[in-house]
Amino acid sequence: MSATKLTAALAAAALLALAQGAAAQQPAAPKPEPAPSAAEQKAAASQTTAAPATAAAPPASVAPGAAELKDARAMVLQDQRQPLNNAPVWSEVRSGVPQYTSIPGREAGILIQSSGETWREARVPIAFWGGILVALAVLGLAGFYLLKGTMTVESRSTGRLIQRFTPADRYAHWLMAIAWVILGITGLILSLGKSVLLPVIGYTLFSWLATAAKNLHNFVGPILIVAIPWMFIRFVRHNGIGVEDVKWFLNIGNYFKGHEYPSGKFNAGEKIVFWLLLVVLSTVLLVTGLVLNFPNFGQTRQTMQLMNIIHMASAYVAIALACVHIYLGTLGMAGAYKAMRYGYVDETWAEHHHKRWYDDVKAGKAREKFVSRDQVPAEVWTEIEGAARPAAA
Repeated sequence: MSATKLTAALAAAALLALAQGAAAQQPAAPKPEPAPSAAEQKAAASQTTAAPATAAAPPASVAPGAAELKDARAMVLQDQRQPLNNAPVWSEVRSGVPQYTSIPGREAGILIQSSGETWREARVPIAFWGGILVALAVLGLAGFYLLKGTMTVESRSTGRLIQRFTPADRYAHWLMAIAWVILGITGLILSLGKSVLLPVIGYTLFSWLATAAKNLHNFVGPILIVAIPWMFIRFVRHNGIGVEDVKWFLNIGNYFKGHEYPSGKFNAGEKIVFWLLLVVLSTVLLVTGLVLNFPNFGQTRQTMQLMNIIHMASAYVAIALACVHIYLGTLGMAGAYKAMRYGYVDETWAEHHHKRWYDDVKAGKAREKFVSRDQVPAEVWTEIEGAARPAAA
């Protein structure tokens, strides 16, 4: 037998084997079932007649509603008219209507919250104009200091001191002041740092600074829960507003010339700071800050975004007003800082800045009294006397 014939025979044998294997893997044809008898056909017909006509209908919970069928038809028509245009789907997603989700939680069924875009749009102008307001306050005070310098008392010290603030008054003030300064600085870093500091100090340092500012802001903020009521209780009795305060404002120009209109323990400007900065703005900042600081009490995203806008706007106004208060309590007026640090003021200082309060102290009508030298530490006495002296002395 030649090689060609041998090869053809082997190929034919292989094809035959493959055909037999494929035939073996196919399932055998089912055997025909015997036809039912006449009795079985009659019984089946009677059962079909007895079955209710609605038995084959799906349950009401499974059957689609008219609205769902209408929406499905609309989506099919939309896909036919404008293929790949899924605007209707995203319009429904952005509608804010909660959909089904297996994840528990407030607003978990809302995929996109459209008011978040409004919040992002609003934050930019508030941060910009708020930063401008704070910058104008700082620059204005710096310019005023360069022109005017520190306001001093023209008369020399008499050597007699009055206890202006008790230790409880000073502790309440300094708790509020320290917490407020920390919150103000860290708030400015968080809101303006990305635009002002990042280009100057770079990403690495700003990342560290922003993280530290966030943690300080979040943990120091709740201190105001104690600081605001304590400060209010200690100082509210001397911050009532009357006709004399209106007269003080009408003569405010003389305040900067060294000829103040007579005032009580606090002048009208200090009372405005008390009511606007402490009672109104600080309380607003505390409430909105707590909503933002503790998001685990069921607040919606829209609620937190609204609180964030109010918090930012109030903070910029409060910081600008606080800058004026801090300036007058430190560089702007001689003796003011030491009065709050040590609690005592010189008689001359009291008569010059708070004439009506000084008259009440002198007449014994006020709670505050004159103190003798042995009641005050020697170094404090020297500090207070030095603060009351005129700059030319």
